[in-house]
Amino acid sequence: MRPAVFFELVELKAKTASVFPFLLGTLYAWYHYHVLHLPELIIFFIAMLLFNMAVDANDNYQDYRRATKTQALAFREKTNIIGREHLNPRTIGWLIAFMMTVSAILGLWMVSRTGWPLLWLGLFSFAVGFGYAGGPRPISTTPFGEFFSGFTMGFVITLIAVYVNAFSQAPLSAFAWPVFLASGLAQAAIAALLLANNIADEAEDKALGRRTIVYYLGRQKSLLLFKALYTAGYILLLLAVAAQALPKLALLAILTAPVVIKNVRGFEANPDKQKTFKLAVKNLLLTTLALVVAVGLGVWTHI
Repeated sequence: MRPAVFFELVELKAKTASVFPFLLGTLYAWYHYHVLHLPELIIFFIAMLLFNMAVDANDNYQDYRRATKTQALAFREKTNIIGREHLNPRTIGWLIAFMMTVSAILGLWMVSRTGWPLLWLGLFSFAVGFGYAGGPRPISTTPFGEFFSGFTMGFVITLIAVYVNAFSQAPLSAFAWPVFLASGLAQAAIAALLLANNIADEAEDKALGRRTIVYYLGRQKSLLLFKALYTAGYILLLLAVAAQALPKLALLAILTAPVVIKNVRGFEANPDKQKTFKLAVKNLLLTTLALVVAVGLGVWTHI
């Protein structure tokens, strides 16, 4: 398998959705507890990346496997990476199993080092990861995909990154709620990305029998929700600073708002997977990168 094909299979370009929450959690732990457990942190990063790649590869695999109806065959053979590149589905299945197994083994090692709370967070993440594309009714085909993607990748990854560093300093319950506020902008941007994807794929999803939130709300209300998610993210950022969960300089991330608004309007004018979906991708990269940089400045300057 060529590297470019593998990167598309595991959707490497979308990994900012997990890498920046990881960095945010690391900065949060240092800002509040002045401690980093590097072995656990590095192993968590590897396990997180492997699991994220396995989930995205499984999403492509399950889409390929389910696309058996006549109206879905074009998607299976021309759009889906497995059919388009003539990949062996059995090989892809084994690759997914390998990545998930290695991720689980690394996770159990971290549990042995940090404690049981990490096991429950890991089990929740694995359940969502499997259920997102697997099972009789995958989460990605329901109205709850945006919630679970934003909550799990934006909040839970940040929370685990804090926990593997601060487990010796404070119980999980001491920082769960502040971390939820601190990761609010990331949660909103990740959920908005998936919503933009579902809006752009509205016709294709109907052909494949998916009933995402766009199916129930319709395009116009879904676009209103798309805008509302970013608004909620910025409000949560303000609350996080007010609650002292983040340093004051984290407010610099609000400077991304004009560009985000411009991109939202561009997508709203013509929701198209090939032409304007990249604007939602840019918003995710811009907001999460700005948040991490702003928080990093706050940690460095103590402002």
